[in-house]
Amino acid sequence: MPNALADLLSERDWLLADGATGTNLFNMGLSSGDAPELWNADQPDKIRALYRNAVDAGSDLFLTNTFGGNASRLALHDAQSRVHELNRLGAALGREIADASGRKVIVAGSVGPTGEIMAPIGPLTHARAVEMFHEQAEGLKAGGADVLWIETISAPEEYKAAAEAARLADMPWCGTMSFDTAGRTMMGVTSAAMVQMVGKLSYQPLAFGANCGVGASDLLRTLLGFVDAEPDLPLIAKGNAGIPKFHDGHIHYDGTPELMADYAVLARDCGAKIIGGCCGTMPEHLRAMRAALEDRAPGPRPTLEAISAALGGFSSALDGTEADGTGPAPARRGRRRRDA
Repeated sequence: MPNALADLLSERDWLLADGATGTNLFNMGLSSGDAPELWNADQPDKIRALYRNAVDAGSDLFLTNTFGGNASRLALHDAQSRVHELNRLGAALGREIADASGRKVIVAGSVGPTGEIMAPIGPLTHARAVEMFHEQAEGLKAGGADVLWIETISAPEEYKAAAEAARLADMPWCGTMSFDTAGRTMMGVTSAAMVQMVGKLSYQPLAFGANCGVGASDLLRTLLGFVDAEPDLPLIAKGNAGIPKFHDGHIHYDGTPELMADYAVLARDCGAKIIGGCCGTMPEHLRAMRAALEDRAPGPRPTLEAISAALGGFSSALDGTEADGTGPAPARRGRRRRDA
């Protein structure tokens, strides 16, 4: 099948992804605890606006409103029988906006975690996880998604199950994990371990990397960990717009457009090929990121000191590269970054 993202990756030095889904939808009136995916059927004009805002801000790629569109998460809203429908609608609305943009824009079918714990620690078997992810993938494919975008995964077992589902659906895919615990995912995966895991997959992604987590500084530290492990695939950086803070009864991310512009350029110079925002990232952030990537010349690979000076300090002294998980991170080598 045609592979629009692979073509765009071969044509461009970097691609700008989109920003937050949840933050933008809350600003449109989504209530906490409601399933955003239901809006694909009930509030299609707001979902069109979500996608259009990202495209108008300069995104080359945007994620569909289907992050929690698997049977396990939709069951919390008695909508587990609507998996195919809601994913198809989310992708079809995205296809409509992308095709009307007048340029090449990628519709990435968002696939988030199941919310269950994988065996052997928890009850979710590999077969059941693959089944749920495959059901979602088929809906996204039917709606016209260009690529599956597996994101915010913590467990390697779940990442592998999602990759298997992409293979069954015959869909190209990308996959990111969330590193939010001293340079590791919640289930203990380090940046180096992720590179090793991805390299062994029989069905390879087009690109992989990190999203969400703690803040932009931590995400770029993880990105440098990927680069140190010398991956063969393009890298993704999709960091939060600063740090979440509780203000006037709601969560607010303190990252300014200027900070996210600096983050985007640093991410590119660290070695990322696909650069976007996650929680808290609004269209004004994306516009600043696009302008910075276009206007600022590429620079040398930044040091940890340069990253923390520009974006703020790290949340932990550990970054997941220490040998036993308790000591300080080793000094990074001054190796030139590989061109992805």
